[in-house]
Amino acid sequence: LFQALHQLYYDPNIENKNLAQKWLMQAQVSPQAWHFSWLLLNMDKVPEIQYFGASALHIKISRYWNDIPADQYESLKSQLFTQITRFASGSKIVLTRLCVALASLALSMMPEAWPCAVADMVRMFQAEDSNVDGRARCLALLELLTVLPEEFQTSRLPQYRKGQVRSVLAQECGSVFPLLEQLLQQQDSPGFIKQKVLKCFSSWVQLEIPLMDCENLIQAAFTSLQDPELFDTAVEAVVNAISQPDAQRYVNTLLKLIPPVLGLQEQLRQAVQSGDMETSHGICRIAVALGENHSRALLDQVEHWQSFLALVNMIMFCTGIPGHYPVNETTSSLTLTFWYTLQDDILSFEPDKQAVYQQVYRPVYFQLVDVLLHKAQFPSDEEYGFWSSDEKEQFRIYRVDISDTLMYVYEMLGAELLSSLYDKLGRLLTNTEQPSTWQHTEALLYGFQSIAETIDVNYSDVVPGLIGLIPRISISNVQLADTVMFTIGALSEWLADHPVMINNVLPLVLQALGNPELSISSVSTLKKICRECKYDLPPYAANIVAVSQEVLMKQIHKTSQCMWLMQALGFLLSALQVEEILKNLHSLITPYIQQLEKLADETPNPSNKLAIIHILGLLSNLFTTLDISHHDDDHESNEVKKLPVQQGPNPVVVVLQQVFQLIQKVLSKWLNDAQVVESVCAIFEKSVKTLLDDFAPMVPQLCEMLGQMYSTIPQASAIDLTRQLVHIFAHEPAHFPPIKALFLLVTSVTLTLFQQGPRDHPDIVDSFMQLLAQALKRKPDLFLCSNLDVKAVFQCGVLSLKFPEAPTVKASCGFFTELLPRCGEIAPVGQVVHENGKVLLQAVLEGVGGQASRSLMDHFAEILFALNKHCFSYLSVWIKEAMQQDGFPSARVSPEQKETFSQQILRERVNKRRVKEMVKEFTLLCRGLHGTEYTADY
Repeated sequence: LFQALHQLYYDPNIENKNLAQKWLMQAQVSPQAWHFSWLLLNMDKVPEIQYFGASALHIKISRYWNDIPADQYESLKSQLFTQITRFASGSKIVLTRLCVALASLALSMMPEAWPCAVADMVRMFQAEDSNVDGRARCLALLELLTVLPEEFQTSRLPQYRKGQVRSVLAQECGSVFPLLEQLLQQQDSPGFIKQKVLKCFSSWVQLEIPLMDCENLIQAAFTSLQDPELFDTAVEAVVNAISQPDAQRYVNTLLKLIPPVLGLQEQLRQAVQSGDMETSHGICRIAVALGENHSRALLDQVEHWQSFLALVNMIMFCTGIPGHYPVNETTSSLTLTFWYTLQDDILSFEPDKQAVYQQVYRPVYFQLVDVLLHKAQFPSDEEYGFWSSDEKEQFRIYRVDISDTLMYVYEMLGAELLSSLYDKLGRLLTNTEQPSTWQHTEALLYGFQSIAETIDVNYSDVVPGLIGLIPRISISNVQLADTVMFTIGALSEWLADHPVMINNVLPLVLQALGNPELSISSVSTLKKICRECKYDLPPYAANIVAVSQEVLMKQIHKTSQCMWLMQALGFLLSALQVEEILKNLHSLITPYIQQLEKLADETPNPSNKLAIIHILGLLSNLFTTLDISHHDDDHESNEVKKLPVQQGPNPVVVVLQQVFQLIQKVLSKWLNDAQVVESVCAIFEKSVKTLLDDFAPMVPQLCEMLGQMYSTIPQASAIDLTRQLVHIFAHEPAHFPPIKALFLLVTSVTLTLFQQGPRDHPDIVDSFMQLLAQALKRKPDLFLCSNLDVKAVFQCGVLSLKFPEAPTVKASCGFFTELLPRCGEIAPVGQVVHENGKVLLQAVLEGVGGQASRSLMDHFAEILFALNKHCFSYLSVWIKEAMQQDGFPSARVSPEQKETFSQQILRERVNKRRVKEMVKEFTLLCRGLHGTEYTADY
């Protein structure tokens, strides 16, 4: 034992350390631990060794309580008391472990075997003991009393015992609190004792002790806030006491707490003046704890409305605390949730009472808006330049929180809030005497944008004025420009209803597109305008396309913004006449096609690969949104803005046919590269999704290309595109033959892959299972084809159920859930299931037995449910045979438990949810986790 401990603490070799630790962990739980623990606590040993002894005692008491004979409780108790007294002036870490062991013993013995445990502890330590000085004894007692509630919170007591022990402890606080009060009030108590007392109180209040019993100690903690040494601990104690859920029942005590909280305002002001962030933070936590946890209870006390309003104003001071977050202060962010809570509570009253409170609190909330917009202001450019990137990111998140709060406050203040923001902005921009800072303008716009982004402002009479003001803003820096862009973006739906105003703001957006620093804001705003206002943009289309082309050619934007820009152009072009679309597409795409032709002739290397993927990405993003059939306008009423139905081929198809051979050429060189193949498939997949039936002319050549691709080098993206085609064209007799041929080809190539060993291709297996499920869903008679080997497909499915990758297993479960219901209507499927279903059941039970991740159990349950519903007579025989195997599906379940599970499954043919619950229950038994806290939330 000593050798192992020496190895653990002093051996430089990490492997030896690990071996020692493993062996020591086994030693701690062995029966011999009862004997050696006491020997390790000898005073001649070093603290590390004593600590191990004390830990071993705690583990034995807390986890193996049932091994201790009842007649030994008393001697164990007195031995622990003796050791704690010995260590009272010894090593602190060993003392704490011994206290935790005694606390665990007390929790297990309460209340029958040790009725007044806490009172006994207090008495034992107060008894004069000549060997140990009074202070050390006092500290040891406080340590014991502090760890007792903590040990209770983490103990493994069963639920019924927890309730019983909690109420015993709550009663016993009568032995603890008077002692704590006395120690805090004694003049000669040293600081470290008072510190320990406050920690002890903090620990006890979490046992849901009635707030009125804590009153004296809370008041004493308030007094301790004046002592800098005790400040932090006193804050924790007050906050813990006020925040316990049960506290709201004691309204009179809560009312008594408001004056001492308000009494901290002078200390708060001084802390703010002297830049003492810790003190202001602590006082703010106390005010927020009282306001946020109990606003409903305190609002209800109508006759005390003034004192509660004073508390609200104190919290307002904390929200508007001077300085920039997070550099000069970190307090204001603590207060934001309070404003949500207060508003919810006011709006939850019945109308008459609500009207009274609205009168008092509407002005407060208007003030809050001013305070928040002040806090959201950027610092001066010079100061901001010194901030670290981490500080800038924290400030960005803080502004998002402010934005969310403003949006919430809108519910209380309504349209008047927008008017007030608009008036302020108007005064700011038209005041020539006092030129305003850009920060001030930006913050007001930011407030506007926060609301307009999520709330329908179409009815608002101030938006036209705002759109008129925007061009008057002199944009001098990036942050302001960004906010102007995002505000225009937030108003894009309004612009769609008021198209005459588009020209006021569109030039600003197009100008911003040329500035790399405004990349995200300008591109996302243009995309929103093109999506929402496309039917009103034809007059501006030529200009938008020209500016976009220019910035794309100059490569001003990063890849993802280029993709968004292409989506914007797709929306824009959708509303034009076909010949216009083709003309624009020609000028837009030609430079890229020429580039691609050049790249297709080069030998593959990493840099031209990126260029190819970029160009293919631009095309697929353009085709994602270019939709002349207006599938996406379903939400509009049918008469509105419908353009005449176009004649002739779809422009996207025209372009795809023109570049088809070029794409084939690129593919032939890059077939080995999954990313390039994926980018090619994405172009067609996006086009198919957008065009739907209009894509039909492309089907034959695309199927042929996919077939050649997949036969040469199988890749998951090719299967996904095949699935898309099956989904859309399943019911089109004219277009389906090439898709059917492709489906059969993909299936036979994949079956060959399975014979060679599919383990290295979980993505292909995953996509293949999804393809099979889609085929069964949309076109089940594919499984009637003479050249489809249904049995081989079934066996692949069973193999896939055993993959370690969860998505693959999930896809395989999806395949079987579609396949089993077809047993009756498709003869080949019925025959294969009846002949091989037992193998499927075996694989499912292995997964449930512990081979598969617990997150997949619902999917396995679906297979069991489908088997029971569609193959009942077979299942009842198979499940009986499977469960007769010894140790299957797990050695942890008894024959009776297996029989119960089988019967439950066979009985339930209607309620799928019940089957999922049974499977969850059974898998826990199989894994030995049933009834453990590990599964409490499962």
